[in-house]
Amino acid sequence: MGRLAEERARMRIAGLATRGGDLVSLWREATEVIAPLVPHMHSPCWFTLDPASLLATSHYEQGIPEIPPEWLVHEYAVDDALKMDAVARSPRGAATLHEATGGDPSASIAWTLYMQPYGAEQELLVALRTPAGDTWGMLGLYREPGDPVFSEGEIGFLRAVAPDLAAGVRRALLIGEAADGDGPDAPGVVVLDTSGGVASTTPAGERWLALLPGGGPDGPLPAAVRAVAGRALLADRDHPAVARVRTVDGRWVLLHGAEMEVEGRRRAAVIVEPAHPARISPLLMAAYGLTSRERDVTRLVLQGRSTDEIAADLVVSPHTVQQHLKSVFEKTGVRSRRELVAGVFFAHYEPRLRDNERRVGRGAPVRGGPVAAPRPGPV
Repeated sequence: MGRLAEERARMRIAGLATRGGDLVSLWREATEVIAPLVPHMHSPCWFTLDPASLLATSHYEQGIPEIPPEWLVHEYAVDDALKMDAVARSPRGAATLHEATGGDPSASIAWTLYMQPYGAEQELLVALRTPAGDTWGMLGLYREPGDPVFSEGEIGFLRAVAPDLAAGVRRALLIGEAADGDGPDAPGVVVLDTSGGVASTTPAGERWLALLPGGGPDGPLPAAVRAVAGRALLADRDHPAVARVRTVDGRWVLLHGAEMEVEGRRRAAVIVEPAHPARISPLLMAAYGLTSRERDVTRLVLQGRSTDEIAADLVVSPHTVQQHLKSVFEKTGVRSRRELVAGVFFAHYEPRLRDNERRVGRGAPVRGGPVAAPRPGPV
């Protein structure tokens, strides 16, 4: 690929990521940019992932409005050569099925299950990971028999744009949840014009504004909101428009800025959300009665970490990790790590994924994270 074409594509994707649009539009327009530089068959397969667990929360692929159940069973209940969590955890953040199988894709269950029936021979997975290391999505591309293998140049280009795509996914999820909230702590949005005046707010945005220092129904905008909005309009990638602020009632919130275009006019959107811990943690504790340490171990198991990796991360011995795992298995009613991952996914993440598929079908915003209401009983 030409260096000039690649640079133009990178700039365009960076612009899409900071625009503050909806998630499906981001995916569609990013596909148009990627296709000439990295040719592929049919439509890319886009996923959003929960960065806390690396489990999928939504799926989008033109022509496949609902991902077949057997594909999800394969991803989360069956061992195979190439899995999303492994790619998300890898230093490279990208892998092909040819690499994972030593050049023999037919050795993979996925190749027989969902690639060959659709005419695909090759698969490339790229993690949409921020510079801070949070993976918000996964891109899957496919090629037909006889096509050239994905080159290092093509993979390098996708790895280069992945951080911008990750930021775009994160921003789109925030805006979507603020527009159509899911629970009392849903994010809120305040839209400002270029002079700093308020153009619009969501109901949740008004509630959060009242809780910020210097906020209130009749007072000026809080200084933190003005600062984040100003940085958003500068579109400085090296200094992202983010701030952490303590509310007047003692809670911490995050403010995210994004440039938007509303009716042809340039605007700055400030999204306010609680700076709460990963939603999977309190969910697991409530659903299964896990202790804080058991919750930490479970979260790392969901990410595909080994016993030694978990021990190093938590600064405990491998034996202690195994003891915690034994307790987790008893409380959740499973017998292995794979069963634990599958159980948590199908109890708390597949409902979110299916709901998002329906929401995309009717043009509603996509939501992230696991479902709030746990299923009773073991996973």
